[in-house]
Amino acid sequence: MTNVVITGLGATTPLGGDVPTTWENALGGLSGVRTLDNDWAEKYGMPVHFAGQLAVQPSEVLTRPETKRMDPSAQMAIVATREAWADAGSPEVDPERLGSIVSSGIGGVWTLLTAWDTVRDRGAERVLPLTVPMLMPNSPTAYVSLEIGARAGAHAPVSACASGAEAIGMAYDMIVSGRADVVVAGGTEAAIHPLPISAFAAMQALSKRNDDPAGASRPYDTTRDGFVLGEGSGVMVLESEEHAKARGARIYGRVLGVGMTSDANHIAAPDPEGAGQTRAMQIALKNAGVQVKDVCHVNAHATSTPVGDMIEARGIRGVLGSHADQVLLSATKSMTGHLLGGAGALESVFTVLALRDRKAPPTINVTSPDPELEVDLVRDIPRALPADGQLAAINNSFGFGGHNVAVVFGTA
Repeated sequence: MTNVVITGLGATTPLGGDVPTTWENALGGLSGVRTLDNDWAEKYGMPVHFAGQLAVQPSEVLTRPETKRMDPSAQMAIVATREAWADAGSPEVDPERLGSIVSSGIGGVWTLLTAWDTVRDRGAERVLPLTVPMLMPNSPTAYVSLEIGARAGAHAPVSACASGAEAIGMAYDMIVSGRADVVVAGGTEAAIHPLPISAFAAMQALSKRNDDPAGASRPYDTTRDGFVLGEGSGVMVLESEEHAKARGARIYGRVLGVGMTSDANHIAAPDPEGAGQTRAMQIALKNAGVQVKDVCHVNAHATSTPVGDMIEARGIRGVLGSHADQVLLSATKSMTGHLLGGAGALESVFTVLALRDRKAPPTINVTSPDPELEVDLVRDIPRALPADGQLAAINNSFGFGGHNVAVVFGTA
């Protein structure tokens, strides 16, 4: 069977404009969440006034013509892709053996709504000709394929908050099946806009801690009251091990296995028993050939919602059994907010770096841990993973619609 390795990482997030800065600030337990610097709350009567905005805007990195022809979601994906591609050594690859799988949970919402404003206020003839290519959910992966010259396939799985992880899982499958030697995979989201914020708030999904933005995302805390919206992109370069070694690439780690399931339970709420989440983890471990005792770390989906957090936690305990006592659990959305379609990709980057550095990042804002939590939560400061031997870790991502994805990563 073909082994799949990770040779490049890229990101732009609320914690930093690149991977090193983002990772350093994550290990430092910093929050990227802050009050929105605009008049939306007053103008629209919005109940939530904060989010995890990018630390570095794409306009500071990309050219003006690039920003004008891409929705912000695609802009973020290109920023992360360029970093990941350069980090991988800008490999020379047969274009027909090179793929792109970059997801978005919502797509070009800024482009869509701005275009409607234009129609309504200025007339149909003023709509930009590139509006449709900019608003398409597949626009980010299409632009990434153009950027790197990928002709083996450009795909964009849309599965809400599981999208970024599903992209990595599909990239793994694409390499294992023999369709490609190299795939650029990840997720992106640019949904900090009055409409998505208002809509999520109407669902009672968002935290409303307007007086404490940095402390609002508090997974597994008894006072958690909803997630915090974030934005950004995470991207990784996946390769067959044979291809990576032939070109002398530096290897961060390995994708060992993937599990994907669906709940068929509710359009937004997770299965209260967490059966689909549990099966995704079990399938991923079986696919990876990894035993429960080999798992040392889990980067949890953990959005900070009153119901969702503990469904996942019970599932983790159920899969790992008593070994869960030796596993370090991190919930990094406490620092970044929830990147929706970009979340699983960014948290996969965090999981790979945790294995590389043998250090689990902290979960912040947990002052009163839920007494039902039966996994060892890393709080406030990083904690060391085992110093010796091959390690394995799980990244979980779950999305509205009942999408469940678990990815097992291993050390290089």
